[in-house]
Amino acid sequence: MKNYLLTLIFALPFIGTSQYTDVINSNRPGLSVSAYAVGRNVLQVEAGVLYEQRDHTLLNTKSNIWGSDISLRYGLLFERLELNYEGTFVNQNITYTSLDVTENLTDFSRNRVGLKYLLYDRFKNPERNKPNLYSWKANYGFKFKNLIPSVSLYGGATFNLGDNPFYLGDPTVSYRGMVITQSRLTPRFVLITNIAYDRITTDYPELSYLVSFSHAFRNPKWSAFVENQGIQSDRYSDVLIRGGVAHLLTDDLQVDFNLGASFKNTPSRIFITAGGSYRFDFHKDKLKAIDEQGAGENGEPIKKNAMKKKEKEEGKKKKNGSGAEDIDLGPSKKQLKKLKKEERKKKKNKERGSGAIDF
Repeated sequence: MKNYLLTLIFALPFIGTSQYTDVINSNRPGLSVSAYAVGRNVLQVEAGVLYEQRDHTLLNTKSNIWGSDISLRYGLLFERLELNYEGTFVNQNITYTSLDVTENLTDFSRNRVGLKYLLYDRFKNPERNKPNLYSWKANYGFKFKNLIPSVSLYGGATFNLGDNPFYLGDPTVSYRGMVITQSRLTPRFVLITNIAYDRITTDYPELSYLVSFSHAFRNPKWSAFVENQGIQSDRYSDVLIRGGVAHLLTDDLQVDFNLGASFKNTPSRIFITAGGSYRFDFHKDKLKAIDEQGAGENGEPIKKNAMKKKEKEEGKKKKNGSGAEDIDLGPSKKQLKKLKKEERKKKKNKERGSGAIDF
């Protein structure tokens, strides 16, 4: 597996379209992982506190679990690659009701490091991001082609330090692989799926899936999600559901809240989590020589009062709110009219200047 990971890292092409966004790209509030990286030289901290009530009818146990989780994400080397650490440290107080005995367990329930690489970016082609100037419905409605996802691969290792009471008998290091997909169904709806194979090389490997839907509200600084998780292992199997909300306080800071439950009573689980994400933005765009740029990449002549208009638009954006990186609300009806007018003007100017000059 180690050789596989090394091959994966060095075989990946060192080319990348920009993954960096003006707004924080967080995996919270759920457990699903986005297909996109945070961007080169961006360090991101995502953390929270959790509480869970866990009761097992067959074992006659009742548990209270308190803990905290943290994820550290860093855009490494180039835009498509991300290095991340995920850790969850918990304290579980178990009461055996039939014996009136209490036991306390404390350790990491999750402790892993991995690399994520974007293999296919659905929106790499800028033509796919262009709005339809003649139909507001076309920009906001669902199309079957929107199901085509961006795809990432993840490879990493899970660490079991010391005598971890949650994973007795597991080796110090085991391995983890995951396929991640992300589709933007409409400008307000995003679908993410994760299929993971964890604790490879242990006696109890774990296969799991996550399916997450997120939705941006009218004020895109607010969003909600619902997530289904399935876990299959000889040690523990379950199906979980969770949902919650996230709020973007600034371009670099997001707070969130979620709750969830299991579908069975061996054990039954009810849990609640609150936390936030913060981005330390050290990203700088690479300079590109003018003679290496394609047509139109260097922009157009700067118009009179252009900066004043830009500042006015940015002020409106801050007032109305801008959503997360995976929410693209597109132009409003008023903006579409303006874009149509500009498009017609450009066509007329081209037609006027298309005549050849004879000498």
